[in-house]
Amino acid sequence: MKLAEALMERAELQKKVAQLKERLTTNARVQEGEEPSEDPMQLLSALDTSISALEEMIIRINRTNSATKVDSENTFADLLARRDVLKQKHKAYSTLADAASEGHERYSRSEIKYVSTVNVADLRKQIDAIAKELRRVDTTIQEHNWTTELL
Repeated sequence: MKLAEALMERAELQKKVAQLKERLTTNARVQEGEEPSEDPMQLLSALDTSISALEEMIIRINRTNSATKVDSENTFADLLARRDVLKQKHKAYSTLADAASEGHERYSRSEIKYVSTVNVADLRKQIDAIAKELRRVDTTIQEHNWTTELL
């Protein structure tokens, strides 16, 4: 099984666990004298089975990510960490640029004037460079997802 297939299976298991939890909550209490639409004990058993399968899948994915070398220095896990950090940096820089470029209308000269404390144009260039690096890293991740065998 390829890593990409395992990631899809993990997502399906996560959805299944969420649905089972919701169904359990729905059937946890009924009006006196009525029966639940589904047996909570069977749902609980199905939840336990699904959670165990999810745990096993996560362990296998994590082992694969830690053991797979992307280049001479980095593992796949390192690359995933790099992507996460780049996403955070991109969002922070974009938020700063948006806040610095907000216009405030003044109706008279006596009103407070706001000025940007950062060079928005330079910041936008940095944001573009971060986005480019993020796309490169994400493309590498996608490539490895479809070529790496799950451990």
